[in-house]
Amino acid sequence: MNPLGWQLCALSLLTGGVALAQAPRWQMQYFYDEAKSELILQDIQTPSVRRGVAIGSIQDRKGRRKPVAVVTSDGGAHWAIGKLEEIPVSLFFLNDSLGWMVTEKGIWKTAEAGKDWQKLPKLPASAWRVYFADENNGWAACNKKTVLVTHDGGRKWQPIKAASEPPGAPERSAYSWIAFANRNYGIILGFNQPATRWGSQFPAWMDPEDALSRRQTPHLSYTMVTRDGGQTWRAGSSSLFGQVTRARFSANGPGLGLIEFGVSGSYPSEVFKLDWTTGKSQTIFRDKRFFITDVWLTKEGTSYLAGVETAGQVRSISPGNVKVFKSSDMITWSEMAVDYRAVARRATLSGADEQNLWLATDNGMILKLK
Repeated sequence: MNPLGWQLCALSLLTGGVALAQAPRWQMQYFYDEAKSELILQDIQTPSVRRGVAIGSIQDRKGRRKPVAVVTSDGGAHWAIGKLEEIPVSLFFLNDSLGWMVTEKGIWKTAEAGKDWQKLPKLPASAWRVYFADENNGWAACNKKTVLVTHDGGRKWQPIKAASEPPGAPERSAYSWIAFANRNYGIILGFNQPATRWGSQFPAWMDPEDALSRRQTPHLSYTMVTRDGGQTWRAGSSSLFGQVTRARFSANGPGLGLIEFGVSGSYPSEVFKLDWTTGKSQTIFRDKRFFITDVWLTKEGTSYLAGVETAGQVRSISPGNVKVFKSSDMITWSEMAVDYRAVARRATLSGADEQNLWLATDNGMILKLK
């Protein structure tokens, strides 16, 4: 090779090396590493560039659970564990200070970014998740086919009649997700599970062969939609394989939805593009190798999918490597670099803006995109 050829080759290698080094990657910021216990994170919210809160519980070998919050006020450079009074389920923050936490026994409110929590009066039904349009007006997705509304920040709640209209036994029905595309359009997702045979009550890890033999059966999927900022809601139901667990929207474009399937499904999960103006949907990502557990949309329209690499047909037996995919058009997806230590059964995404995104795993890890 002539000298010019060697120079071009060296320049190509150098450029490639620089590009690789500068490529965004998910780096570990926090990892709970105790020999006799594990931290199970349920949810994470990062309402600003500097402030973030992750919630979960520390479980010891005897199965005892201690509820905790993991909090940062410096963009994730340092995370500190704080005690909670009840086992947490989910979070919602209106801004970098004001937030609400759903627990197994009620709802708590913070005005100090999770540093201090105040318990609110008991709800008429146990909740999965809340969403607030402002400091006073909000909704709670609950068990027993119930959706509640509050106009005083969560002190008093009233049921929304439309939530009980879809068919299905209330004791096997729940609403579990709330999302708004803008001040007017919002959606609440729910489900009804059919009665199952006795053997399927056991978790998959206890009887893998039985789990794989369970045929996927359709069940009712609930949807409540508002187009006037929650003043009125229209409820509907449809028969569906799997469960719709996520919906996230951008104000100026389509949203992302996520369906998770059972262990005997052909695919572990499926991501679809949702046109919230027409209600039409289109599958945009599914792969037998990856179990997607969360989706995220930035204000600029960049899409992220987070999940785990499946190690076998019965996904709940062992954790898999965390995987994240990115797309600017919801058509072409590129796999992102993730810290090799990140393994999980589930991963949850949260972002303050386009440049500041975090990922939490159900085994006590928090990563940031850098």
